[in-house]
Amino acid sequence: MGSRPGSNHAGRISRWSTSSWSHGRRSGAPPRSLPDSHSVTHAPQPDPLATLYRISQAFSSSLELDEVLDRVLDEVIATTRAERGFLMLRDAAGAWTSRVARGMDQKAIDSPEFQVSRSVVERVATNGEPTLTSDAQSDSWLGGRQSVRILGLRSILCVPLLLKGATLGVIYVDNRLQVGIFSPKDLELLTGIASSAAIAIENARLYAIAVDRGRLERELQMAREVQANLIPRQIPSLPGWGFAAAWRPAREVSGDFYDFVPLDRQRLGIVIADVTDKGMPAALFMAHTRSVLRASLLGHPAPADALTAANRLVTADSANGMFVTLCYLELTAEGQVTWVNAGHNPPLLFRAASRTFAELSRHALPLGIDAESAFTQGQQQLQVGDAIVLYTDGLSEGADDSGEEYGTERARQVMAAAAGSDADGVLAALLDSHAQFLGSTAPADDVSIVVLRRISSG
Repeated sequence: MGSRPGSNHAGRISRWSTSSWSHGRRSGAPPRSLPDSHSVTHAPQPDPLATLYRISQAFSSSLELDEVLDRVLDEVIATTRAERGFLMLRDAAGAWTSRVARGMDQKAIDSPEFQVSRSVVERVATNGEPTLTSDAQSDSWLGGRQSVRILGLRSILCVPLLLKGATLGVIYVDNRLQVGIFSPKDLELLTGIASSAAIAIENARLYAIAVDRGRLERELQMAREVQANLIPRQIPSLPGWGFAAAWRPAREVSGDFYDFVPLDRQRLGIVIADVTDKGMPAALFMAHTRSVLRASLLGHPAPADALTAANRLVTADSANGMFVTLCYLELTAEGQVTWVNAGHNPPLLFRAASRTFAELSRHALPLGIDAESAFTQGQQQLQVGDAIVLYTDGLSEGADDSGEEYGTERARQVMAAAAGSDADGVLAALLDSHAQFLGSTAPADDVSIVVLRRISSG
């Protein structure tokens, strides 16, 4: 068989039979003659280095991936005088997919995956070596392939797109009418073109990633602004009660929010919720849920009825499986608390007189899962000094560098220790304790906390 190519551009040439070109001939073997009806006289080519320089300049003039792929294939077809050309890259599943395919007439090729020899593509992609076949029909390895016979393939030239030892893609050109249309010099030139093309394609791919990352960052910023605008800027007042609240956003946008809903001078609604998604979809769903909930609370005197009505609307508009856990408390100036819990973390109730805790844990499904969910409500009478803490799972599930979670027991201990403080003092103690527990570990989720404390008999 022939020796390895002497040019660094060509690499090694796979040789499958005597009808496949090698860069050199066997010692003493005469050149293979082609049938007169198919023989080709190769036209003089321009200087290869000048061609490579011109093509490299063309490739580097764009960072749009699709435009780069088009330019690569156009130059390949023009340079090799191929009848057809295909440029293949791996898809998300790892399969080789034709990204650009057209003939020398510039017309796109329909169903390109079924118009090439997959055997050639897979072999070149796997071995990372270029291949030149002068007549696939008489090739000892390819001639028996069904695709070669059905498609009538003759001359085939295929080179890998290599970058740092990895195969990014494959360039495949062929001619179904003539044998021997491609020469070893074509192979060397196409291998050099592929080297420049691989760099241009990778640069375009990295640019696309950077653009997408910038777009994502802008979307996250917009989502953060939407979310922040839903958080109350002022704490309302209700006779006999003190309030404090905090929303600490993490690095990513989640769906935490809390809300104060004034019902009348003697009643106040408090909501804390968490949408099970991130980014702009979560922020928009959160805004929609807040609006629906406010309308339902103002239209239904009983909290359970209000959440039942809100759930029907939220479920009807829920997309991509999004739902929201939520706890709603309705307070009166006389100290009565009515609550409905829709799959949310149970609020912690601290009784000052007995220094004991209870959880407002009457549960139902989150909003957005089942339009026919039933909601029930519970009631408690709070005394002076009693306090309730509503929170999202960013508080209880916050983990330190060892993976240990903050948990609710630590929150209870902080509440008990701060029993003599007002609502602001309890909130500050919780936030400080949580921050000290996390240490240098960045929070993975938003933390929302609402503290309410009974300060007088109204």
